[in-house]
Amino acid sequence: MKSITINGSQRESVGKKATKALRNAGQVPCVLYGGDKPVHFSAEELAFSKLVYTPNAHTVVIALNNGEKFNAILQDIQFHPVTDRILHVDFYQLFEDKEITMEIPVVFVGNSRGVKNGGVLRKNRRSLRVKALPANLPDFIEADITPLKIGSKLYITTLQNDAYKFMHPDNTVVCLVRRSRVSIDEFEDEEEAAAEAAEAAEAGETATAEASTAQE
Repeated sequence: MKSITINGSQRESVGKKATKALRNAGQVPCVLYGGDKPVHFSAEELAFSKLVYTPNAHTVVIALNNGEKFNAILQDIQFHPVTDRILHVDFYQLFEDKEITMEIPVVFVGNSRGVKNGGVLRKNRRSLRVKALPANLPDFIEADITPLKIGSKLYITTLQNDAYKFMHPDNTVVCLVRRSRVSIDEFEDEEEAAAEAAEAAEAGETATAEASTAQE
């Protein structure tokens, strides 16, 4: 998984007055959890743009001004209710030998036969929660919709991977192709064509049988 580096400064004071002063200076107060003790630090608000304002999943390298570095993932983020400015960010520290649970985006690929016939693709899950060692976390999960016909569903079991496991039930539907008015007409036309072909084949078999009887 791709990683983003955030340069920060360790915070000595964590009171309300100090936090307010940080925000007024364009800094975001942050906390890193998961280690021996929480690590309080701050970073420029612009440093979070590639991490927050994107559908992609990333791990984070937190590089502090005292020389310490931590591998982490974004755990929680708080925004101002009016201005949408970032107020606070929580991170969770990663360790190579410990599994982590994380939301991973789903990328839909392929051309569905059902969609070509007028069906509508409904994306039930745009991200999936997976559990894995940090080194095995994928950038995204690829869902191939090519085999889907009208009325077909793509279940999470189709996307199983040995490198990670999904934290969802096996009957979770990732996407499906719904029938539309246009597709209903085309579906009926296909049924009629299939029925006519069956009738023609049956008529041909009958004619062959009658001809054989006449020859006898």
